[in-house]
Amino acid sequence: MKVKKNKALLLIVLLIFLVIIIFTILKPSFIQFNSENVQLILKGKSAFTNYNKLNQKNFDVLHYDLNFNLFPQKNEIKASCIILAKVGELKSKRIVLNFYNNLKIEKVLLNNIKVSFSRDNEHLYIPRNNITKDTISIFIKYSGTPKSLGFGSFNFKHFKKEPVVYTLSEPIFASTWFPCNDIPIDKATADIKITNDSSFVSVSNGKLVDIVSEGGKKTYHWKTAYPISTYLISIFSAKYDRFGQKYISLNKKDTMNIEYFSFPEHTKLAKVDFSINLKVLRYFSSLFGEYPFIKEKYGVAEFLWPLGAMENQTITGIGANFIGGRKFFNDIYIHELAHQWWGDAVTLKTWKDIWLNEGFATYSEALYFEHESGRDALISTMMSKFGEFEGKTLYNPGINLFEKLVYNKGAWVLHMLRRELGDQRFFQVLRNYYKTFKYKNASTEDFKQICENVSKKKLDYFFDQWIYKGKGILKVSYNLASDSLSENKYVNRLNITQVRNGYSVYNFPLDIKFRLQNGESFIKQYRVKTIDTTFTFNSSLRIWDVVPDPASWLLAKFVKKN
Repeated sequence: MKVKKNKALLLIVLLIFLVIIIFTILKPSFIQFNSENVQLILKGKSAFTNYNKLNQKNFDVLHYDLNFNLFPQKNEIKASCIILAKVGELKSKRIVLNFYNNLKIEKVLLNNIKVSFSRDNEHLYIPRNNITKDTISIFIKYSGTPKSLGFGSFNFKHFKKEPVVYTLSEPIFASTWFPCNDIPIDKATADIKITNDSSFVSVSNGKLVDIVSEGGKKTYHWKTAYPISTYLISIFSAKYDRFGQKYISLNKKDTMNIEYFSFPEHTKLAKVDFSINLKVLRYFSSLFGEYPFIKEKYGVAEFLWPLGAMENQTITGIGANFIGGRKFFNDIYIHELAHQWWGDAVTLKTWKDIWLNEGFATYSEALYFEHESGRDALISTMMSKFGEFEGKTLYNPGINLFEKLVYNKGAWVLHMLRRELGDQRFFQVLRNYYKTFKYKNASTEDFKQICENVSKKKLDYFFDQWIYKGKGILKVSYNLASDSLSENKYVNRLNITQVRNGYSVYNFPLDIKFRLQNGESFIKQYRVKTIDTTFTFNSSLRIWDVVPDPASWLLAKFVKKN
């Protein structure tokens, strides 16, 4: 037995060492899965694509009033939900809500009148008999143990033997714990009340407006006046320590709390790691526009998701594994804070546009490191996200929502767009995009329109080759031939050949650095629009080396021809 125990201990140590190596290399901001894992998590392609087929276009939720009574000892909840909605002309004679059927419904009221209802596995159907006006109220009282689907949509866990309750609903699993119109384009305001034993601190989106103590219980009432998509609604309840920082708005008129919630055992470490948020908040506000939820808060709550973090609106969830007190996971905190602009304030219209969330947040990491440490930090960050990204387009990746393609190619596309437009126009695009679609939803086409409006040029070629149609990356072979015309005159022919891969012919700007025999160098800029292109120019000295894309602007591989 002693030998087996020692072997087991050795295996554990080796596993921990392997995990450290993996995190050192990858340092995921939000967990990235291969397609096989995503299929398992999302229960397959058909389940994901069919989930929203019954959602009604003329059903617009205005407000959710959510009330949760938590019983972590039993892994149960008792809850109620009031949905205030505007109803247009519906083809169906019933209202359809997303709501998983493992939770038992006690009653349903439509405009304060008790009504019958029916259910299938993922939907609640309510007859429209009592609707006489455009705005309706639906009350649903229910109880049970929520399913934990996707990345763990509702969780009763324990840390150091103490209960921890948390949610993570992205992309389509808010309806495992409350009835809703679970599509990102239907934003609404919300009141969220969470009741647990008085020793627990309960946290949610928006601003804390009340705490009520009664009978050994505490009810925390959070309110968000800013529109929110269902997948960003969240709750956390644990025996948290609370601490924070103060953020002063750009115009000096508003002071906002940055609120932190950590397990007591991790508070000392969290105070070190969480502190970066204030600096990042200031920089992103100056770069993109004022923090979108300035009247409420920015918060970070520790939870027990082992694989990353989640950008719930105004309250990021950070996995306990990513609190170490050494600022090793700064990129995660930067990424999640960037999502408050890209994903939360400006939210995708459909999951086909997921790169608008994740690509933007990932490139924001690079922008912050550039701000802090200069151009070299920008390039090293981008090169750490380099990949071939074969087989799929960036737009509409299907069930592969959380692959490196979405995050890293998305970031590279923005990096290349910056080169295409120039810094002044690129950052104006980001500011205009944020200002135009703040508290709304945007599509890839909406973003393209902003780019074209600012740049005053058509960008179909760029969006087609990198987003809509192109797969993989640009691959180029090149060579330089030089002939001496006289002692101080050379004619040079630079040949650029596109290797056919995921797109027919790329149209791209290309910088080339030429190194001369005397050690000096110069850069020439070209536009490549054909499969095979030759540029001819003269020089007074022989060129002995060629460096394509010396500033690393292109998602490309260059191979020198023999």
